[in-house]
Parts: sequence; structure tokens; C-alpha cells
Amino acid sequence: MRIALGIEYDGSAFSGWQTQEGVPTVQEAVEQALSKVADHPVAVTCAGRTDAGVHAACQVVHFDTGAQRPDHAWVFGANANLPPEVSVLWARPVPADFHARFSAFRRRYRYVIFQRPVRPTYLAWRCAWEYRPLDEAAMTRAAQYLLGEHDFSAYRAQACQAKSPVRTVYRLDVVRHGDFVVIDVEANAFLHHMVRNIAGVLMDIGAGKRPPEWAWEVLATRERRLGGVTAPPHGLYLQRIFYPPRFDLPVLPEKPTLW
Repeated sequence: MRIALGIEYDGSAFSGWQTQEGVPTVQEAVEQALSKVADHPVAVTCAGRTDAGVHAACQVVHFDTGAQRPDHAWVFGANANLPPEVSVLWARPVPADFHARFSAFRRRYRYVIFQRPVRPTYLAWRCAWEYRPLDEAAMTRAAQYLLGEHDFSAYRAQACQAKSPVRTVYRLDVVRHGDFVVIDVEANAFLHHMVRNIAGVLMDIGAGKRPPEWAWEVLATRERRLGGVTAPPHGLYLQRIFYPPRFDLPVLPEKPTLW
């Protein structure tokens, strides 16, 4: 039997999603918790690996098991064995051809910037801090250059292992909420550090360091070394994974907060 889960986590205490020897990871915590519920070792596959410090409003994973459990037992049984920074939101049986990563056709990320002269305290690991005043209108103009299908080589990490740098961005919005500037990005898939590199370019443009056209100029170079600074990880949230309706996975309502 194949089971899909929706998972929420605060990435501040973890060295990313993927299991690594000697450091805490979200994957390791989830697999250990599910193994106790299933009473056998469980290995999960996620929709998208997140870096150290990155958060998720709804990561999606799947795993295979012979254990028969009701949906609520996977949810509450796992949560009873997970650290407080990780929570299973829902569980559903899915067809054998469902794959958390390869069945997805869109992903949405949110980047949250806290803009004020003085550094934050309790928000420090929940958003990126920008002391410079940001012009969200200039950031919005710059964002339009990145919509559509492009070679995003200049916006991916140099160590990115994706076979193709071509991605299609369907949505790239910049909205201000008081002292917060929020960037929402939706695409068919993302390259390593792609959202954080886009955020870094838009932040420099918003601060008046570069004109809006620079977003396109960076894209056209196809050279990462000519791009902007990679924005900090703790402002980044994996918001939603989109799947074909036939899998009938829960769609959680948009959160009323910035996150």
C-alpha cells in the first residue's frame, strides 16, 4: 500500500530535508516517527527537498507499507513521535503510480521579508531581514521579466544537479503587508536556490541598488556568478504542491497570515 502525507515544519532546527549523517534533518525525524507507527522501517520520498533553515507549510511525501492503519492513525501516531517543529497534517492512501515528486505539476514557494532599520528578535528565523527601504513597485516590475519559460542558469546554485536549467514560472507576485514584503513564486519546478536567488535580485532592485531591468539582464547572462546575492534560507516557505485531481489529495485553505 502507498500512503501520501502532508507535512508542515519549521526548518530552523534542521540541516534541511534530506537525511545526512550526524545532523538533524526533517526526513530522518519523519521516517523514525512513521517507522514506529508502521512497526517496520519506513523510507519516504518528498515532493521537493528543502535546504537548512527553510520551512514548509505543506510538504508532500509518499511511502510504501504493508501495515494496515486508518488515516488518522498515521497522522496522530506520527505526531506523537515527532519533535514539535514537525507536524503531519493529513494522510491518504494513493494509487501505486503516485509519486510525491514526479506526479507534481506545479509548486509554490513564498519568500517573506521583514523590512525595517532594526533587526528582528523572535522573527529572526521566520523571515529575512532587510534594513534598506524596499520599493515593492520596482520589485513587481522586475518580476515580470522572469515570467514564462526561460533558462534560469543565472538563478540556480552552481552546485545544482538538475539536468536542464529551463523552468516555467507561472506566477511571481510581490506584495507589501506593513513592514513585510512577500514574494510568491509558482512554477512547474524549481532549481537549487532558484527562489532565494530571485529574492536576492528583487531585494537589490527594491532597495534601489539596481533598476528593474537588471532582473532580465541577469537572466540573459545564464551565468550564476553575474547574479545577485542568495537571500537567506529562513525567509523561504514551501507553500503548496499541485497534483492531478485524480489523486484526490487534500488542498488546505490558504493561511490567513503572511505565512
